[in-house]
Amino acid sequence: MELKTVSLYAMAAFFAGAGLLHFIIPKFFLRIMPPYIPWHKPIVYLSGLVEIGLAGLLLIPQYRVWAAWGIIALLVAVFPANLYHYTSGGAGMRIPGWALFCRLPLQIVLVGWAYWHTRAL
Repeated sequence: MELKTVSLYAMAAFFAGAGLLHFIIPKFFLRIMPPYIPWHKPIVYLSGLVEIGLAGLLLIPQYRVWAAWGIIALLVAVFPANLYHYTSGGAGMRIPGWALFCRLPLQIVLVGWAYWHTRAL
């Protein structure tokens, strides 16, 4: 199996799993929502549904490029939550500062990963 195909399935699994976590442990996601963003609970559940939906669309060839662009948009949209998580010192969670900081450039890596899949297999 080609590397890009394996990567595509791994990305779909990663984002489907991340989306499911919004429903399994919503308290985590609620805690990292910046206070200036309204409607925390609906947004946490909506972002989880979007992640799951985009993960599924990655596996449908005619929607793959759109799904990859959707994931890029989602990663940009959730960046403020990751930034707040870092700047708030973990939002009351016992997570080392270095780990919180590492999540920030990880977003760039994830955007690059999704961008790779905006091109045909």
